[in-house]
Amino acid sequence: MVDETGRLARWTTRRWLRVGVSTALAVLTVLGALGIWSLDRNTTLTRQLVDTRSPALVNAVRLEAALVNQETGIRGYGLTGQKDFLTPYTEGLANERTALERLRPLVRGDATGSADLAAVENAADAWQRTIADPIAGAPAEQAVRLATDRADAGRTAFDVVRKAMTRQQNHLRDARLEAGDKLDRSIVLRNWVFAAAAVLIVVLAALVFEGLRRGITDPLTRLSDDARKVARGDFDHPITPTGPADLRQLADDVEAMRRRLADELAFAERARQMLDEQSAELKRSNAELEQFAYVASHDLQEPLRKVSSFTQLLQRRYGGQLDDRADQYIGFAVDGANRMQTLINDLLAFSRVGRIHNEHSTVDLDAVVDRTLDSLSVAIEESGAEVTRDPLPSVVGDTTQLGMLWQNLVSNAVKFRRPDVRPRIHLEAVRDGDLWRFAVADNGIGIDPEFAERVFVIFQRLHTKDAYPGNGIGLAMCKKIVEFHGGTIGVDPEHTPGTRITFTLPVPVPAAADSAADSGADDTGEPDAG
Repeated sequence: MVDETGRLARWTTRRWLRVGVSTALAVLTVLGALGIWSLDRNTTLTRQLVDTRSPALVNAVRLEAALVNQETGIRGYGLTGQKDFLTPYTEGLANERTALERLRPLVRGDATGSADLAAVENAADAWQRTIADPIAGAPAEQAVRLATDRADAGRTAFDVVRKAMTRQQNHLRDARLEAGDKLDRSIVLRNWVFAAAAVLIVVLAALVFEGLRRGITDPLTRLSDDARKVARGDFDHPITPTGPADLRQLADDVEAMRRRLADELAFAERARQMLDEQSAELKRSNAELEQFAYVASHDLQEPLRKVSSFTQLLQRRYGGQLDDRADQYIGFAVDGANRMQTLINDLLAFSRVGRIHNEHSTVDLDAVVDRTLDSLSVAIEESGAEVTRDPLPSVVGDTTQLGMLWQNLVSNAVKFRRPDVRPRIHLEAVRDGDLWRFAVADNGIGIDPEFAERVFVIFQRLHTKDAYPGNGIGLAMCKKIVEFHGGTIGVDPEHTPGTRITFTLPVPVPAAADSAADSGADDTGEPDAG
């Protein structure tokens, strides 16, 4: 019993449906076969009664009537000698032949009926041969005398005919009654078969409905209820597997998914708590950085200006009065103070990206680049650089930061030029779906592919300060500005000779572009060479 229950528990919905449909088809096939058999039997008995038994009895009665008419005509002719009495006899002969022609096929397969018909024919033939034909063929006076002489023999012979006909009709009547009884019983059986078929179909439909409800509908309903509870946020609610094997497997899969979601949510909650803690730590760190920026922009600038001023004053007043080593030391001090002041200003500008200047509006890049080229006009003229550009679009962003971006990129292209080669700089702008792809290409010294990522890290320099001045902040600031505006920046490794810096900025959404206020700032930021 346990093994059988275990095997049934492993049945899938498909197997249950296959077994159920097969059983239902088998039952319906048996019911259909019984119905067809009962209808065929009913049809056969009806045909037998209508086409054989009843016509046989009717024609037997007609045969009897024909023979009785013959006997009546012969007896009348034998008593009176009048030819008119022979009319029933001649008509009876014709009717006898007709009745026999109809009766013979009807009793051909019936041994009793055939024997009865043969007895009637033999008795009638004997009576006709010995009594009827001699009297009917004799003249009137002779016929009367012949009928008188053979009266007893005639009655005896016709009594034999009557008995044969009575026996035949009794047998045919019994056969007809038996066929009627069989037909009645067949009709009752047919009604019972169809009633049983109807009951079985109703029971089968009820069993199918109940099986679908218990095996499929109820398990799916429970699974749906459990899944909805989980979907509404009750992730600790278990999924209970019920029903056939495949539905239980589905419930197990959903339960596994629920447990994984619960684990993921628990992990996400822990991660959120950690993020909250880190966010608080970052806020504290940013506050400290704000304090540091304030100190760097105020407290450090003043003593640095004093150091720079006094070293410059020392250089002007005592330059040439001390030995060469002293002049060299004084020069180092002046240069160090100036570079420290420049470095502090660059760090302040780097820290302000996305923090101080953060007023997004529609920015006309053509106007921004015009101001940038104007501020770099001295360096461009001294280097003899040729600057060309594509028509530049308008974007949504901070005017000051975008000005710093273009100024750093163009100034780098001018600064990192090859000796004795006229710098050629081209500013590109191409739309790509929801992005604008910009590029600043030059024919300068270029950047090796192995340093393509390193150049965007703050304070990372590829050359000495003697070869190319700068603090190594320019491209790091460009990356910070581009990423703050939702874009990416990189070095095109396939561009040669020179360097091609590419970056992307989002295409303004029309609604955002219409609602943004036009920028009126003209400050392009401080130039910073990378």
